[in-house]
Amino acid sequence: MNYAEVIEYVKKMTSENGRPSNYPFRSRFEHTMRVYRWAIKLQSRLGGDLDVIVLAALLHDIGWDVSGERDHAEVGAELAVEYLDSIGVEPEIICRVGEIIMIHEEKDTDADLSLECQIVMDADLLDEVGAVSVLWDAMATACEDEPSYKKAYYRIKEYYRKNKPKIRRCKTDTARAEWTKRMQLIESYLAQVEKELF
Repeated sequence: MNYAEVIEYVKKMTSENGRPSNYPFRSRFEHTMRVYRWAIKLQSRLGGDLDVIVLAALLHDIGWDVSGERDHAEVGAELAVEYLDSIGVEPEIICRVGEIIMIHEEKDTDADLSLECQIVMDADLLDEVGAVSVLWDAMATACEDEPSYKKAYYRIKEYYRKNKPKIRRCKTDTARAEWTKRMQLIESYLAQVEKELF
């Protein structure tokens, strides 16, 4: 399968889908590419159908309903199914990818999920924490009125506190181990910032 062609389609759709970005530096396409890379890493450790995982990871955020009446996962699944059908992907793969995209936001579900779905959900979740989230919080603070190092520190600390219990959302042990490492990185970073700022 030509993933490069799919990536070009994703780039086009994420730029045109009307999903508002709460910060000028946030890119839905860059988020998707990080999820894609994490999905491949998780698949290499856990197995699963690589085509299903890659296609679902790449297409998981292509949909957005500007009216707000339909969930973005539903719109995305619909667009993904149409696109994959148009490029001749096997119907079974299309069905599995569509199902994953449809439920990828339901991170708190206790449903019995396929390994492929677990991997895509975990890859999407892992993009919320770690070194990138520290950058995100610092840049978001810089966009606000009267930015300062201390404001950035408090924002990073607050999101660390909110994100730490979200480990329960990880579906695989591999993702839980990575989540733990990322939270430890943020803990170490915050401890160092405290020494330097206070």
